Amino acid sequence: MMLRLPLVLTSILLWCPALAGLTPSSDTLAQSPARDSRYPAHWWATVSKDGAPSWEILPQEAKPGEVILSKRHELGLLSNFAPTPFTFHGKRYASLEGFWQMMLYPEGPDDPRAKFPGLVRKHTRDEVAQMTAFVAKDAGTLAEANMAKMGIDWVTFEGKQIEYRPAKPGAHFDLIVAATQEKVRQNPEVRKVLLATGDLVLKPDHHQEPNAPAAWRYFEILTKIRGELKP
Repeated sequence: MMLRLPLVLTSILLWCPALAGLTPSSDTLAQSPARDSRYPAHWWATVSKDGAPSWEILPQEAKPGEVILSKRHELGLLSNFAPTPFTFHGKRYASLEGFWQMMLYPEGPDDPRAKFPGLVRKHTRDEVAQMTAFVAKDAGTLAEANMAKMGIDWVTFEGKQIEYRPAKPGAHFDLIVAATQEKVRQNPEVRKVLLATGDLVLKPDHHQEPNAPAAWRYFEILTKIRGELKP
């Protein structure tokens, strides 16, 4: 059941440098038994909190029957941040995070967001679509600040305005689910890793706000997709 840790881990650290130098040592891996012998022990390997990013939930914090989708090993491929390119509605995206954050940007010169004065615009929509990890996230943070200045609570996809943080799942959630399905379908390694989690309860590797909207709960979306993939 052991997956190709060294290769996948190297690729993960390239797009998540915040974790570089913070991965468990080989001694720690050897001393950390898996919670379930059907799964790789390193998924639960103890990681020191010293120097760990404040946003991170560490692998050992999983409860029995759970696994943290940590960016410290191959389960990081399931993160929205991962460089797992896919094509959706005829356009190619570098990551799910890039897909997500580009919706916060104007689609063209006639978009109201492009006409609003006094905003900081460092990126175009197409540029954000080709971003991954924290670069994409930071682009989204800038766009959200602009949204606050404009007093809007919507994003767009294919010219349609969509409520961004609805109390109940809506069009935005449906888009995120559909894009996640394509990410899994078009990236065999992602599908392999997702199925390798078996019946474990998937948990996020970062702290989320209380009652986060459904689209933000990527671990639940992946759980549903995993169930659909099983024979």
